[in-house]
Amino acid sequence: MVPKQIEVREELVLTNFYAVLFYLASLSLIGGLGIRIYQFATTPAPLKIPTPSASKTRRGVAFRMFREVALFETLFKSNKWIWLFGMLFHAGLLLVVLRHLRYFTQPVWFWVELIQPIGLYAGMAMLIGLVGLLLRRIFLTAIRYISAPSDYLMLVLLIAIGASGYLMKFVSHTDIVSVKQFFLGLMVFDWQPIPTDIPLLIHLTLVALLMIIFPFSKLLHAPGIFFSPTLNQVDNAREKRHIVAWAADLEK
Repeated sequence: MVPKQIEVREELVLTNFYAVLFYLASLSLIGGLGIRIYQFATTPAPLKIPTPSASKTRRGVAFRMFREVALFETLFKSNKWIWLFGMLFHAGLLLVVLRHLRYFTQPVWFWVELIQPIGLYAGMAMLIGLVGLLLRRIFLTAIRYISAPSDYLMLVLLIAIGASGYLMKFVSHTDIVSVKQFFLGLMVFDWQPIPTDIPLLIHLTLVALLMIIFPFSKLLHAPGIFFSPTLNQVDNAREKRHIVAWAADLEK
């Protein structure tokens, strides 16, 4: 078999492998998140346990939840350094994910084009935040004591994803047009050849791994925070009796 035929065959095998891998990863991410969110939503909250200072109105609770999700208000009050690293990571990650929408849209939305330069620096901020959070777990005795191996692995995985992305950007350039054609083809079940650059394949493998394990890891706090009774409950225990549905059935 001539070298050209071998190269084409390897490209076909890799295309089929990564196509199936991302279908499975998407199924795990969407299906796993759906199951876990359903479990969160249907788990009874028998006690009225909002943490101070909680609002006495639904509007106030919604505003508090917004501050917690967008600004990490509680973390800011407790530890400014951890808040800084956490904010760098989460804000950077958000912009990086939005920047990557260009690989899934044709034509590319105008606001996605606008954030392309910002997203490049956001990735650096994300990596700085991740490294800071990793060093915190390594060098702070109290945090190291309560850290499980999975806590380190999640941080290392995210750092590796970011680092491999910058490796493609500044060291081993990848044909991003072919990458986009590959993902657009996946969306309509029309598989297109994937570039065989090693940094790209490492990056995609790590991303798929993250998608697969996301619903079964501590990263699940992303949707879970919205179902936390300490944050989403109105502080009206004196004005209104709190009783869950299954307890109400027992009283009948």
